[in-house]
Amino acid sequence: MGNAWWNLTLRFLLELAALLGLGIAGWTLSDGWWRWGLALALPLVAAVLWGIFAVPNDPSRSGRAPVPVPGTVRLTLELIILFGGAASFYLTGHTTTGIIMALLIAISYAFSLDRLGWLLKQ
Repeated sequence: MGNAWWNLTLRFLLELAALLGLGIAGWTLSDGWWRWGLALALPLVAAVLWGIFAVPNDPSRSGRAPVPVPGTVRLTLELIILFGGAASFYLTGHTTTGIIMALLIAISYAFSLDRLGWLLKQ
């Protein structure tokens, strides 16, 4: 599975952007002490899920899978977190950022068809 360095870099930046978007959503869409809790909890939960649930021997990751899951579960988790981050930007008034992020996610996956095929076979 040969992901180009630029796509791996883009994917990493999209992961970070998704966490930021979720944190912004937690802050913007709530009040009081919930604001602090959700701004911290949403990205933290997403990061933990991203790191724990993995397909064993995934060459695009370390290969380790603390909680092994089928490829379809991993792909679903990735799409929910990434597009959730894009939607978070969009819903909190950062419309252009949300749209650009969604387009970049689609581009990244379009250039990762070998990985998508591998995931769907696991």
